[in-house]
Amino acid sequence: MSADDEILREFLLESSEGLNQLDRDFVELERDPADRNRLGAIFRCIHTIKGASGFLALHRLEAVAHAGESLLSRLRNGDFLFDGAMTSALLAMVDAIRAILGRLDASGIEGDERYEQVVAALTALTNASPTVSDAPLAVEPASTTPPDDVSALFPPRAPVPVEHEHAPPTQLLETPMLPTTLPPTSTDPPASSPARADALADSGDAAQTRGSPISDSAIRVDVGLLDRVMNLVGELVLARNQILQFGATVKDAGFANASQRLNLLTTELQEGVMKTRMQPIGNVWNKFPRVVRDLAQTCGKRINLELDGTETELDRTIIEAIKDPLTHAVRNAIDHGIETPEARLAAGKTETGRLLLRAFHEGGQVNIEISDDGAGIDVGRIRSRAIERGVVTAERAARMNDREILYLIFHPGFSTAAKVTNVSGRGVGMDVVKTNIERIGGTVDVHTRVGFGTTLKIKIPLTLAIIPALIVTSSNNRFAIPQVSLLELVRLEGGTTNRAIESLHGTSVYRLRGNLLPLVFLDHALQLPRASTSVDAISIVVVQADDRQFGLVVDGISDTEEIVVKPLGKELKGLAGFAGATIMGDGRVALILDVLGIAQRSNVVSASRERTIVDKTAAGPARQEEREALLLFRLGRDGRMALPLSLVARLEEIPLSAVERAGGRDVVQYRGAILPLIDVRQLFGVAGSGAADGPLQVIVYSEHGRSVGLVVDQILDAVEALLSCRQHVGGEGTLGSAVVQGKVTDILDVHGVIRRAAPGFFAQEAA
Repeated sequence: MSADDEILREFLLESSEGLNQLDRDFVELERDPADRNRLGAIFRCIHTIKGASGFLALHRLEAVAHAGESLLSRLRNGDFLFDGAMTSALLAMVDAIRAILGRLDASGIEGDERYEQVVAALTALTNASPTVSDAPLAVEPASTTPPDDVSALFPPRAPVPVEHEHAPPTQLLETPMLPTTLPPTSTDPPASSPARADALADSGDAAQTRGSPISDSAIRVDVGLLDRVMNLVGELVLARNQILQFGATVKDAGFANASQRLNLLTTELQEGVMKTRMQPIGNVWNKFPRVVRDLAQTCGKRINLELDGTETELDRTIIEAIKDPLTHAVRNAIDHGIETPEARLAAGKTETGRLLLRAFHEGGQVNIEISDDGAGIDVGRIRSRAIERGVVTAERAARMNDREILYLIFHPGFSTAAKVTNVSGRGVGMDVVKTNIERIGGTVDVHTRVGFGTTLKIKIPLTLAIIPALIVTSSNNRFAIPQVSLLELVRLEGGTTNRAIESLHGTSVYRLRGNLLPLVFLDHALQLPRASTSVDAISIVVVQADDRQFGLVVDGISDTEEIVVKPLGKELKGLAGFAGATIMGDGRVALILDVLGIAQRSNVVSASRERTIVDKTAAGPARQEEREALLLFRLGRDGRMALPLSLVARLEEIPLSAVERAGGRDVVQYRGAILPLIDVRQLFGVAGSGAADGPLQVIVYSEHGRSVGLVVDQILDAVEALLSCRQHVGGEGTLGSAVVQGKVTDILDVHGVIRRAAPGFFAQEAA
């Protein structure tokens, strides 16, 4: 739906609600003409409709509403006393407005009907001589004598037809008292005129009989009520988790079926309630055209703002949290990024700069990009400015690479502005952006090219209420790690544990695929007593914080599950390293770890910035962009394939006994749902090389709440490699071939394989 369609829909919804109230207000006002408050409410409603219709270029609707507003204005000023003739004229106006709104809702146009007689009647009443009387007037039209033409339009009330004799009194009162479109000189019965029949077909009576599609399709709900419902759903999710955990110990088929049914219904209810809290990011972006215009004039610049992805939806709490950071980022791009027209012409650019705001969903998160085609960020200037202001020493700055220097723009109080203005220069803008985004579990990254522009990339979660998390244990305590920070899991067993972990400059590191990974022992970071001294096995959770990777060493790793985020009490809010708490399936409380806080608490982030211990950092930005995370697997005896690791939801081993048949294909019951299986070996005509009765190696791919399992022979490794010697010639089902770790590897076309084996998987999403 476009922005114009959304505005029109909101207008139709609000206008329909106002008209439904006007029907009651006019009848009550006719009973009590001295009710000034009700008259004022009627005037405000018609005034709002008139103003909005003028903005939307709905000229016929504007003319009808304007005529009614003029009469209501004189009534409000005390020039007239409300009577039956005015009630009939104003109710005719309400019916005309309702008919126009009905056509707008059905076809998007006002139609050809101008309602000239309704406008003429309202105008005649408005231009009548003021009534001079302090006595209350009767409801009959004889209390004030309108001009002759108005009397012709509104003749004395006819007797109620026989077919309406038994109609309820309220229905008769809410029916317009007099015909609204009958020609002044016509004496034919209403049904004899085709125009009259058409008008009646669009009249308020018909609309009331059919019901308004706009008013029936949406309701207004208090935000507080939605929050309470969301809290109740969160408690339901906790109860669901408890039942599922208890059901795992009960060998009762009926209880297992009931618990699985509860699991499915709770998941659907949770998704439905979450959708009620979702709002388009366009609600935040609506103010930026004015902000950009005013700020560009202040700075003497010409800027064209482009908005892409305004329909991208976010949780309401996230929307509120990102308003200020986005405003700071936009102001910074205008003031520091885009040059003046003279400077742009001298650099060979157009006079008008380009500022792009883009939003899109990816990997369960919302990505927001703020890009400009300005001068870019001069890393050398940041380096010298940081040394000048004492942010870093000259020796430390010499050891920092360009990317680390670039990240100094997020340092509190840092600014490259020569002087403080009312726009910027105080060094709080980018610091506020980074702090507020990380507070809601997001990340901020910046990319720049001198002379070409800068892009600020923000990744934020869809919601903060219910999130997937990995449950880990340390010193007999359970903790939850948000899945958005999780990269991979590593387990070291046997006699290799002591040799695998090394020490470098006082920091424990582990060589992960050729790169040195800093390690943080969770019990040491949280100052917990060690549960055991055994080093037979070490579990490492590889996480990412502030664009840096490090390993979190824990005692044990449990499964992932959806948790309900509970805020910490005011006594615990000051503790670094914790983002909240949750209630587990057994009723016990588990703390949610703040990965960035743990990294800062252990000095991992600052240490990794000072030491270039990661090989890919030393390789330079150009080499980093060519690296890609891949999952390697084997088909047959010698077939070696890979697929992007970003497409992998989970890796599973499924026993053959769990495989069932449904719809002519192999399926398994998986995490409360039915998972279809696609045997990649059969698609490529490769005979399986695994044990005939061994478990299946399955790669789970998920999209839009649906999953499919890809069966392979053996999962080899997860690697981050340069795809050198890439060739775009592969067979059907592959994207081509590349050399990975010195061996030729086919790159699997995941979407192509799924379309080939299960055409309905993507067809359902398109539908």
